[in-house]
Amino acid sequence: MSSEKFESLEDDLSSVLDSIRDRVEGKIPNFEGEEKKTAIRHAERNIEEANCILQEMESEAKMAPISYRSQQISRIRNYRHDLDNITKNLKKSKGATGRGSDNFGFDRDEQMAASSRNKLYQGTQSLNRATDSIARTHQIAAETDEIGVEIIDELGRQRETLGRTRDRLYDTDSNLSKSRKILKTMATRVMTNKMILIVIILLEVCGLGGVIYWKFFTKHS
Repeated sequence: MSSEKFESLEDDLSSVLDSIRDRVEGKIPNFEGEEKKTAIRHAERNIEEANCILQEMESEAKMAPISYRSQQISRIRNYRHDLDNITKNLKKSKGATGRGSDNFGFDRDEQMAASSRNKLYQGTQSLNRATDSIARTHQIAAETDEIGVEIIDELGRQRETLGRTRDRLYDTDSNLSKSRKILKTMATRVMTNKMILIVIILLEVCGLGGVIYWKFFTKHS
């Protein structure tokens, strides 16, 4: 936003400088008497306006991002240099009117009016800056509120996900308990089957031994 405002002020300043330059370099040297004094007064008002615009541009440059700030300050410096040269030329033209004052043909009332206009312009620009600042603050607040709502929604979704994960863990633990019971039962059955098999083998061995004893020892006797 600051860059757009700066460019708008720059366009206004260029227009004012062109107007001053046209008066100082083109018209005033060809005027005489009251006509020349009037042209000088108009040029002085334009110079005041240009100074106010430059002050506004400096304020905008201070709020601009660092990547644009140095470039804007350099442009302001160039405009200030051009305005100083125009002011010097205007002083020379004022000196040619034969008046010894340094007010470019202003009388006291005109100086007060010019000062009032300058203060009014600065007050208007300050109000505009405050309005822009409030608008930016509202925009940031709205964006922050939107981000907060999104975060709350995301936390809600994560809570639901954690709840489902917890339920799955409970189910898994229950399944593991059942599996442990089944394994214990299977192990008991295996041990039982082993014992039965051992008993059967022992019985078969005993039976075989009895048969051998009966065949060999009963016949010899």
